[in-house]
Amino acid sequence: MPVISSPLNPRVARLRELHTPRGRKKHGLFMMEGPHLLKELLDRSVSPLEVYYQPDLLARTAEGRVLLERLLTGSVAERALIQVSMRVIEALGDVQTSQGVVAVLPLAAFSYEEVAARRPPASRPTLLILDRLADPGNLGTILRTALAADVAAVLLTPGCVDAFSPKVVRAAAGAHLALPLAEEQQWDEIARRVREHCGPQLRIFLAEAGAPQLYYEQDLCQPFALIIGNEAHGPSAAARSLATGQLSIPLANGVESLNAAMATGILLYEAVRQQRQRRSSEARK
Repeated sequence: MPVISSPLNPRVARLRELHTPRGRKKHGLFMMEGPHLLKELLDRSVSPLEVYYQPDLLARTAEGRVLLERLLTGSVAERALIQVSMRVIEALGDVQTSQGVVAVLPLAAFSYEEVAARRPPASRPTLLILDRLADPGNLGTILRTALAADVAAVLLTPGCVDAFSPKVVRAAAGAHLALPLAEEQQWDEIARRVREHCGPQLRIFLAEAGAPQLYYEQDLCQPFALIIGNEAHGPSAAARSLATGQLSIPLANGVESLNAAMATGILLYEAVRQQRQRRSSEARK
């Protein structure tokens, strides 16, 4: 295929639609930008439908040069590999300075069921529920943290920012590849998934600034669900109705609350600490 040199090319115009939720839903596609994310895809044997690359830009970094070598030696099917000009790669990307490569992927390959099927089986006590999160950077950071903390899955309510927007995908840094993620979950479906996860003893903690129950005083070793509310307005009435308890992080010096991603990280890693401590204690017996 010849090099695509004009941003006005119809193929480029179609891909630009993937920067919007409507375009992603219409085409059933989304984009991952940058050599790091494409390397993650290839390392996990996930094949992009198309890879648009600009060799001069890729060759500017050591990571880019290694990736370019992989691309040109058969890591991606030849028909899926499309060289483009500087102007085109900049038009396709979402960042101010392009890193020289954009991968196009089917949303269907990242469905909850598909990702869960690829994930190795393990005991994962934590189920994370995000209630109307609005900031893409927060959502992406939370997804990355949730994967690092090995949560069972993440459920997003209606009103959450699109989990496959370029800013979320970039901030998540590859979490979409391995973390089961369900968007637009109504509360009756969330309740069903929580029952399936927790079993007969429902333990659903709502993160709530100022609540008397401190997070490190709760047992986070048994299966539980954690609800994180909207950054500005807090948890919804439906979230409060479902919760069986609350968790708070003690704050000093008049600080009213923490950033949603920061608070989520603190709570998830308290669960990790407790679970590791219990496993270590049981191993010594």
